[in-house]
Amino acid sequence: MSTSESRTPGLRATDEAVTPIPHSTEGESECEHALLHLYEYLDSEMTADDELRMRAHVAHCSPCLAELSVEELVKRLVRRSCHEQAPASLRARIHAQLVVMTTTTTVVETR
Repeated sequence: MSTSESRTPGLRATDEAVTPIPHSTEGESECEHALLHLYEYLDSEMTADDELRMRAHVAHCSPCLAELSVEELVKRLVRRSCHEQAPASLRARIHAQLVVMTTTTTVVETR
């Protein structure tokens, strides 16, 4: 089997050279660490290096890949189901309240 055939779908060829997050038996395992940061990965809130390590880890860890797949599916379903927008008047009231809260917080902090 060639390296391109053994690669996980969706991974770039450059991802294969990245050292995956190793599995550890002491303290927090790398799987636990990966799962704790799963939403950062899904929301593109990781550094490029951490994202590459996460991708490499799930490419070699089927339980973490399965969890990632489930969470991606849930995010897609929620995104597809939530197309409604709040009425303009509600958005304006929320914005006004946030401005009041910000101003109040600023005044309290300066005293």
